[in-house]
Amino acid sequence: MVIVMAPDAAPADIDAVVEIIGTARCDAFVSRGFTRTIIGLVGDVEQLQEVGLRALPGVADVVRISTPYKLVSRDHHPDRSVVRVGGVPIGPRTATLIAGPCAVETPEQTLGAALMARDAGASLLRGGAYKPRTSPYAFQGLGERALRILADVREETGLPVVTEVVSAQDVDLVASYADMLQIGTRNMQNFPLLQAVGQVDKPIMLKRGMNATIDEWLMAAEYIAQRGNLDIVLCERGIRSFETATRNTLDVSAVPVAQHLSHLPVVIDPSHSGGRRGLVLPLSRAGLAAGADGLIVDVHPRPETALCDGPQALIDEDMPALAEVVRTMAAVSDRTVPQPSGSPSPV
Repeated sequence: MVIVMAPDAAPADIDAVVEIIGTARCDAFVSRGFTRTIIGLVGDVEQLQEVGLRALPGVADVVRISTPYKLVSRDHHPDRSVVRVGGVPIGPRTATLIAGPCAVETPEQTLGAALMARDAGASLLRGGAYKPRTSPYAFQGLGERALRILADVREETGLPVVTEVVSAQDVDLVASYADMLQIGTRNMQNFPLLQAVGQVDKPIMLKRGMNATIDEWLMAAEYIAQRGNLDIVLCERGIRSFETATRNTLDVSAVPVAQHLSHLPVVIDPSHSGGRRGLVLPLSRAGLAAGADGLIVDVHPRPETALCDGPQALIDEDMPALAEVVRTMAAVSDRTVPQPSGSPSPV
């Protein structure tokens, strides 16, 4: 069961509902999104009188949900959600472009990639400060130094920052710099990390694990939502299959399936799924044609020198074609392409 609070519900109204739930020996989890607050119930909900709950001040609806992912399900939220990152919307009416270097290496490289991204119409900047890699000998990222570089580049370009967090202990640090926190594929089921990001007041991008089913992906999102954060964007980044011609297999069908099951926005990562520069634009077209709410793309001023994933990064001459893909596919699906704000986002 979930209780949907009215948009104008006062904090006292929410506290009163939580108190009543507690008297019935149930646990209440308050999740706040951009437009609404949801209270999820765990325990013997049969003790609660549904009619009585509906009559409480500030309560808009009480919904019984059969799916295991109650807060991210469309059962109680039939309209798809919009998540705003530094004022930039990601949702059913937009084709939002997120672009930047896979890993932050130097201030010059990061600024160069950010300008390339902005010129292509990107309204959000991606950049990795912490890089969990398959090999312990591969570049692992610059850590807080990279976060400072991203903040400086945001100040210069006006692009809000999306960056990965890999440890529950680092969540507060990363949140102090970033506009959106990313959970990478290898951490999709790192449950302490999911619970930690669920308690911060920043949007979360949750990448699908390379071996995860869609239900497992949505249950991972539920961990975040249950801890209080409903501003979640799902990212399909390619799954592991028997195919070796590509780095991963982009599951295009996951876009409409996830959108049917969940109200959360869904974007795709054509860079990590294809693993090659020449596949990024075709996979971008495919994802947007399937209904994706945006793209997250790797770009680099000099990919031949990149410390991470250079072969999949787009270069400056690819930017007009990327911009055209986003504009054309957005027009076909009657979406808008959010534009860079041009104003800095404060740390």
